[in-house]
Amino acid sequence: MAGNSGGPWGGGGSSGGGGDDDRRNGGGKRGGDGKPGSDGAQLPEIDELVKKGQEQLRVLMGGRGGSGHKGGGPNGTGGSGGGGSPLFTRGTIVLGALVGAIAWGMASFYTVKPEEQSVELFLGEFSSIGNPGLNFAPWPFVTAEVIPVTREQTEDMGGTRGAQDGLMLTGDENVVDIDYQVVWNINDPAQYLFNLADPRQTIQAVSESAMREIIAQSELAPILNRDRGVIGERLKDLIQFTLDSYGSGVNIIRVNFDKADPPEKVIDAFRDVQAAAQERDRLQNVADAYANKVLAEARGQAAQLQEEAEGYRAQQVNEAEGEASRFTAVLQEYLKAPEVTRKRLYLETMEQVLGGLDKIILDESGGGSGVVPYLPLNELRRNTGESN
Repeated sequence: MAGNSGGPWGGGGSSGGGGDDDRRNGGGKRGGDGKPGSDGAQLPEIDELVKKGQEQLRVLMGGRGGSGHKGGGPNGTGGSGGGGSPLFTRGTIVLGALVGAIAWGMASFYTVKPEEQSVELFLGEFSSIGNPGLNFAPWPFVTAEVIPVTREQTEDMGGTRGAQDGLMLTGDENVVDIDYQVVWNINDPAQYLFNLADPRQTIQAVSESAMREIIAQSELAPILNRDRGVIGERLKDLIQFTLDSYGSGVNIIRVNFDKADPPEKVIDAFRDVQAAAQERDRLQNVADAYANKVLAEARGQAAQLQEEAEGYRAQQVNEAEGEASRFTAVLQEYLKAPEVTRKRLYLETMEQVLGGLDKIILDESGGGSGVVPYLPLNELRRNTGESN
């Protein structure tokens, strides 16, 4: 049986290597020691493949490769089987330092856009304001907060926040429903970050308080009609003043006064009241116009009568002064020549009295016998013409 262990061809066991596979692979050659030749194709063992993989892994991790097969057999038992190479070598440390430096640089450098500003904090305390562009803040000692400062932000106030938030009491004890919008941005990032715990909530609270204060000092009709622009300006100034007193770093750009109406439940009745008030104002304006017209005419007539009286008074005064002056002049002449002056006055007086009369003078010294009757035909003709 032992002699036949080589197979039906009488080959010699494992030392002969005379099987069909050996023949096909050219394994019939032998070395001087009776073992297979080193140039023969031989299947690798599983353990050897595993050890080679471990060796390559150590090299990739920065370690050193095995020492070969010094003093070992084909299984490499005399190599590095005793202890592995150190894990933290010089290459590993350099690579880790490089990765750490890159990560630190990414955490320390930051970019600020033109519409933004950054606040740098050194160990949690304010340090400086960053400029637009690339900035450096050595982490972890210095950190940065980037804030948009030019972007307009809005807070919708009044009825848009709730049914009751827009209802406010006016100075004349009426209720008005108001909607408005506050537009703001940031002008001091440091104050904005450190002085206000909740900036948006603070702006909303200050805006509502300021609006209620202004409405409480105003009457309803101006709020609904003509004073919206004035109220908006007052509201903007009051909000800004209050926020500045807090050191908020917030700038109020404008206030948009969207709506001011009576409450919804009474708006119909209020419109009726407004219509009646407008009709009252119209009738009052008509009455005022008529009163102004009548008063103007009366004032004109009074002025005319006064001017006529003034003219008559001046005329009479002037005439009296003229008569007095004439009498004084005649008196002076009379004192100089009384008889002549007396005769002259008599003649002038008779001229004034008889100058406008039709008269006939008869001389009675002749006895009247030679008088011819006189028939005034011209006078009769003139009187007849006047009667027609």
